[in-house]
Amino acid sequence: MSEQRPAGGIRRINAPDLAPGPGYSHVVSVDVPGRLVVASGQIALDGDGNLVGPGDLEAQTRQVFTNLQAALAAAGARWEHVIRLGYFLRDASKVGVVRAVRAEMLPDGVDPAASLIQVSGLVRDDLLIEVEALAVVPAA
Repeated sequence: MSEQRPAGGIRRINAPDLAPGPGYSHVVSVDVPGRLVVASGQIALDGDGNLVGPGDLEAQTRQVFTNLQAALAAAGARWEHVIRLGYFLRDASKVGVVRAVRAEMLPDGVDPAASLIQVSGLVRDDLLIEVEALAVVPAA
């Protein structure tokens, strides 16, 4: 069993009988008291509500992760506290683009549990991706 402990009490586990996932853990276990932070799905709008990267999955994904980081920070959470990411992608065949941006944006060793769902549409027709997160901020 492979196990990472990047934030106190949060264990990221990969079962030995399962193929390793690229950039995610099979299981994340939280062993300490803490505060659950639930971040709503973030989309590629800037602070003024303008779409970033029309038709450009890489640009939209980068904005989504920037927005998600800001949302988490508003609740006192950091990437190290994220235990799960949920991806909603218009074209799942382009997951490599999302993985590349995620690898740039998340610190090394932060591999949350994750799910990716291909969807036929999002809240707006010009959106290509939405990402939501669960985090646990350990008690101080």
